[in-house]
Amino acid sequence: MAIWVALGTGVFAVLAEGWHARRTRRVARLAFGPLGQARLWTRLAPPLRVLALTAMAWGLVTLFFIRPRVASYDKIPDGGYRHLVIAWDVSPSMQLDDGGFDSGKQNKRTRAQRGAKVLLSLFERIALDQVRISIVAFFTGAKPVVVDTYDLNVVKNILNDLPLDMAFDPGKTSLIDGLEESVRLAKGWEPGSTTLLVVSDGDTVPDTGLPQLPPSINKVLVAGVGDPRRGVFIDGHMSRQNARVLRQLAKRLGGEYVDVNDVQIPTAQLAELAGVRNLVDPGEKGRRELALGCVATGAGLLSLLPVCLAFFGSPWQSGRSRRAK
Repeated sequence: MAIWVALGTGVFAVLAEGWHARRTRRVARLAFGPLGQARLWTRLAPPLRVLALTAMAWGLVTLFFIRPRVASYDKIPDGGYRHLVIAWDVSPSMQLDDGGFDSGKQNKRTRAQRGAKVLLSLFERIALDQVRISIVAFFTGAKPVVVDTYDLNVVKNILNDLPLDMAFDPGKTSLIDGLEESVRLAKGWEPGSTTLLVVSDGDTVPDTGLPQLPPSINKVLVAGVGDPRRGVFIDGHMSRQNARVLRQLAKRLGGEYVDVNDVQIPTAQLAELAGVRNLVDPGEKGRRELALGCVATGAGLLSLLPVCLAFFGSPWQSGRSRRAK
């Protein structure tokens, strides 16, 4: 639609310029003095006027039909969505109640409850509408539970209510499997768009065999839950947060370790997820800016040309000459 309006405007502008040129030739000596012609540069004025009118017509019609920003629901952040992949430990030891004290319920929290509380606090401090959340549960293996969701209620249900350990065979916790599944999930995303957050009470990690992080993962956080000093008996052994292993894991992954059993993840660690990016409509990316540029350029030319022609268009200026003294 816009292109046809622009072409029609251009055709009418050319016809109008031709008619104007014929009328100007008839009064050339009156308009431009004895020489009967304007300065050489004025020959650019007709094509510039045609281009300016055509550009303005296209720009205005394009802006008229482009959906307003406030009414568009399919826009994405500039540079694409950011991703948060949560590697979530669902081993039985996460149900031990050394995750701090819940003042609201007046009882002790389990490690899983403490981890969920930390994550919900994190969600309140990030630009959640521009972040897509994925959760990978791991125990004796690893399974993606949800991929790229924006529904916080789904995430809350997974963290608080689902008995995810029932989806795995009994055995030893394999944190490596959780990392490998998280890496596989993030491999195809845009470079630098993903934060990997590991929530666990610790596990024995081999000296070699850690998965190589893809370019999409630009930040790694390892959040430890459970009391790192006082253990709790489970399955015939003492279980506590293995802070040393988690800190070492974070270092090997090029990330940072945070003991969240008593504190929240610092806001400074969430800078990438918390920052708001400009929204972009992928179907109209660049058209709005081009249309605005055409309107501004066309309007500027049409307003400046008459002034330039009046003051600099002719070498002869009419007026009374001063009487010689």
